Amino acid sequence: MGEGQGAAVRAASEFLKALAHEKRLLILCHLVGGEQTVGEIEAALGLDQAVVSVQLMRLRAQGLVAARRSGRHVHYRLQRPEVIAIVGALQDAFCAPGERLSPVPPGRPEAGPSRRGN
Repeated sequence: MGEGQGAAVRAASEFLKALAHEKRLLILCHLVGGEQTVGEIEAALGLDQAVVSVQLMRLRAQGLVAARRSGRHVHYRLQRPEVIAIVGALQDAFCAPGERLSPVPPGRPEAGPSRRGN
């Protein structure tokens, strides 16, 4: 393996490690829908603020999400286009048709039984 390939393999491995954590993957799935604050993420996913903040910090360190401050709020969004592609492929592989890995927005009925374990 050449030096360039080794660097690419290391980068891919780090990318996959970031996705391999259930809470981080759930947050990424939720952010596919657009920019969100920590409070919006915690409310939508039913996670504690501390859990969301720690996982967002890891995702920022990996360069998967970016942050934008607006007054007292920090808004997070997906930074790398390959995250959207990979999360989309995971949803295609593991979710029933019409289903999402992230929770359904309030007021919208579930598409069907979930394949995702709780």
